[in-house]
Amino acid sequence: MKNFVQEGKTITVTAPANVASGQLVVAGSIVGVAAFDAASGAEVEVTMEGVFELPKVATDVIAQGDKLYWDSGQAKLTKAAGTGSKPMVGVATAAAGNGVTTVNCLLMPTAQTGPA
Repeated sequence: MKNFVQEGKTITVTAPANVASGQLVVAGSIVGVAAFDAASGAEVEVTMEGVFELPKVATDVIAQGDKLYWDSGQAKLTKAAGTGSKPMVGVATAAAGNGVTTVNCLLMPTAQTGPA
């Protein structure tokens, strides 16, 4: 195909802030995990699919299969659905209880991250 650009599993975005390798990056409606460290405004490769251990709101009790949203104020995942400031990121692949600070998250393609 003449119009094929790339598979889209990993794409380049402009880092919205300083990011560290393995950190969730939210650039508009694009959500991925940084492949390397990058300064704010620099280009960074983000992985768009897979399961990643990511920080969560410690008080959330998350069950396997729960939808996970990005809480930009806390820079953590939460199961509390929100408005545009809390885009859906993916689903939990394992339970993570109260006091647990991370959750395994299966990233969902941007096209599937509509309203809760």
